[in-house]
Amino acid sequence: MLFMAVVDAGSITRAAEKLNLSKSAISQSLSKLEAELATTLIKRTTRKQSVTSSGQQLYGHCLRLKAILDQAWDEILTQQHLPKGKFTVTAPTALMDIWVLPALTKAFSKYEDLSLEIMCSDRRLDLMDHGIDLAIRVGELPDSNYRQMRLGSFNDLLCQAVDAGKHYEYAPYIANHWESESVTHEIGGQKIKFSVKHKTDSIFQTIALIKAKMGVGLVPELLLKKQEGIAPIGVTQKVNVYCLHPYGEIVPISVRIAQAAIKNELQELLSHS
Repeated sequence: MLFMAVVDAGSITRAAEKLNLSKSAISQSLSKLEAELATTLIKRTTRKQSVTSSGQQLYGHCLRLKAILDQAWDEILTQQHLPKGKFTVTAPTALMDIWVLPALTKAFSKYEDLSLEIMCSDRRLDLMDHGIDLAIRVGELPDSNYRQMRLGSFNDLLCQAVDAGKHYEYAPYIANHWESESVTHEIGGQKIKFSVKHKTDSIFQTIALIKAKMGVGLVPELLLKKQEGIAPIGVTQKVNVYCLHPYGEIVPISVRIAQAAIKNELQELLSHS
């Protein structure tokens, strides 16, 4: 690029002034380039310079290289203003369809150059190992190098089948995979210790077992209004929801848009629940 600047400027002196560099620095770089190529690129005296045939050939390549560099620069800068490329999001099964996916479709439907990759999992996938740009996590988070932002909170409800009867405190407990073997919930000021009989890998398995009168279990309030055949016994706990991303101080525009959209969607869902 220094060689190209000297050719364009017509002399080392004018190139040095334009680039705010010393004449000796440019001269040394040009001499080093000629030594590595074992040829003279510019014939120069104190008053004038002339580009050799080898110099003309190299200059043509430099023009093409600069065009590629300019294109790369412009494309990356554009991505800071318009979402582009692949954007990978993961969220728990219970939240993806009802909350996260609607928020993402609203936010990104107009951006034709962006491709969504959705990873629906109740397991806490590692962001770096799976190439994840944004992850939705439920419950308190361990210390992490990832950037975290609280999106809001919702209630977990202890539920049973609508015609299961009143003696829920003696019912078998259907535990989600993240719950322990010994579960205690406080309902109406009374602490009840449940014995775990069944364990599931997703919230929809838990709901299916509740509907089948196999016991009681926790269901997020966001899901309850979409379900028939189950009824809440009471609120057990308020759960915080967070989003994480692996980026530092400079956060991509796609992550910023997604975070805002997902947070707004949660507030709308809670206002109508």
